[in-house]
Amino acid sequence: MRLRQIRILLAIAENGLNITAAAEKLFTSQPGVSKQLKLLEEELQLKIFSRKGKSLEAITPEGEEVIRRAENIMREVEAIQSLSQRLFEDEEGALAIATTHTQARYVLPEVIAAFRERYPKIRVDLHQGTSEQIASMAAARQVDFAIASGSNQLFPDWALLPCYRWDRAIIVPRAHPLASQKTALTLADLARYPLVTYVFSFDGESSLKKAFAKRNLEPDVVFTARDADVIKTYVRMGLGVGIVASMAEDCDGGDLVALSAAGLFPRSTTWVGFPRDLLWRRYMYDFLELLAPHLEKSVVRSAAIAENQAVVDQLFAATPLPLRGPCNQTLEQAV
Repeated sequence: MRLRQIRILLAIAENGLNITAAAEKLFTSQPGVSKQLKLLEEELQLKIFSRKGKSLEAITPEGEEVIRRAENIMREVEAIQSLSQRLFEDEEGALAIATTHTQARYVLPEVIAAFRERYPKIRVDLHQGTSEQIASMAAARQVDFAIASGSNQLFPDWALLPCYRWDRAIIVPRAHPLASQKTALTLADLARYPLVTYVFSFDGESSLKKAFAKRNLEPDVVFTARDADVIKTYVRMGLGVGIVASMAEDCDGGDLVALSAAGLFPRSTTWVGFPRDLLWRRYMYDFLELLAPHLEKSVVRSAAIAENQAVVDQLFAATPLPLRGPCNQTLEQAV
């Protein structure tokens, strides 16, 4: 089997089984394409395509598997061919990241500022969305990295590395009764008020709802949004009590009061993910270390070649993760 035959096979598949179109794409002759396809099928001793007369009619089940593996081979060939080019272009390029509003607004600005200072010629494309939208971009290979919390099952073909942990915070206007409550907040306290919080994931019951259900309480969620700043707007309007990530607290002593919800809900972990066959550039490793200092190049490399997510999880089983608070504070280290 030769690389030329693999290229011909893929060109035929990509051009609707039209041999003439495949030949034109490869700047070769139609008889030459037909001959190489015949030699390939003879060597493999199987039919990759079913035929109707002299035309190719469909891809056989065996052919589907051959084509899938051929695509993998060509991706690796292209990666090898680009190695020398990467050495010369390592300071130029683009980095596409998909993430949630909270990460983009409250965590990434300092990271991206430091990254841009180090790599001024690298363009950063930041895409925001819900977990489902991020997963869609990941599946379509539109981004290099995804940064999110939870919803791990939406990224079955990506390696997910833990970055930091965080708690929720309760936000209310300064005149709200909870703002002057002397005792520690409880879920029963929150259940007495309408709630404004993040959009729930479609992949199952949210940890917030589970926390209330565990105490036989029914939260009155009246409004959800994916944007913490939008949630604050509706809290200011008096629509309800806000529940946001603690790093989304206002740090300027404004019109809203932030109350700790640590211990009321399960602590969340933000992770960064990438496709297992990502073509790595030096600046990608540096970005991850700026995002989470424990994601050193050697660790990331080990995760990138891990057989599955269970192996990746084991790599970080004993790694203390930072606990992020408001105003980009690191509150403690937590395993």
